[in-house]
Amino acid sequence: MLRTKKIPMRMCVSCREKRPKQELLRVVHCPDGTITVDLTGKKPGRGAYICRDVECLKRSRRQRQLERAFSCAISPETYDALEATVISLTEDA
Repeated sequence: MLRTKKIPMRMCVSCREKRPKQELLRVVHCPDGTITVDLTGKKPGRGAYICRDVECLKRSRRQRQLERAFSCAISPETYDALEATVISLTEDA
């Protein structure tokens, strides 16, 4: 008898929609205080998931949802770097 593999589900901090973990982008607040994109899903630190959609990222920036998830302020430069990463990932797909 074959067992079906469980697909891990995560919720986007912006649109609050549950999706499979592989469809979302993990943003990490590292122990050293930096905020980066985790493409491997294994970096240490507090993680939050967001859709691979520029509009979702813009909404989370407007409503400060990533800042609430990490309980810290996020600089505009960091948001710009996140947006550039999301754009490059959507172009590759």
